[in-house]
Amino acid sequence: MMMADRHQHGFSLIEILVAFMILAISLTVIFRIFSGGLRNVDLSEDYARAVMVAESQLSASGISVPLEYGVTTGAWDERFHWERTIGPYRPWQEDKALAAPVRAYQVTVSVSWGHAGHSRQLTLSSVRLQTGTRTGGPG
Repeated sequence: MMMADRHQHGFSLIEILVAFMILAISLTVIFRIFSGGLRNVDLSEDYARAVMVAESQLSASGISVPLEYGVTTGAWDERFHWERTIGPYRPWQEDKALAAPVRAYQVTVSVSWGHAGHSRQLTLSSVRLQTGTRTGGPG
């Protein structure tokens, strides 16, 4: 007599459920990685725009905008708001002894914007030199 081979070939219900759970967890992790990467790309694009706005405001100082003490504000692209502050440059102690026929101005530009419900800010600062005599402002 021949005995019937009763080995079943295939997967049990538990094995299929475990495989689906592993697949679901793996896909969740992959989607989170990609969505986080997309958010970072968007945020880095905003930082690049903010740097561009700040650099353009710094470069305008002393050229198209006179070097006068004070604060000016403006907006770019309705999202990015900038503030330029022009004040006296305070040199290091070693630099105070140097005599130069120029005036130094500290120019600081801050750019702020909103991203993903958070307020972001970037600040750049530079020193601008101007020849001639001082006509006003704090000394």
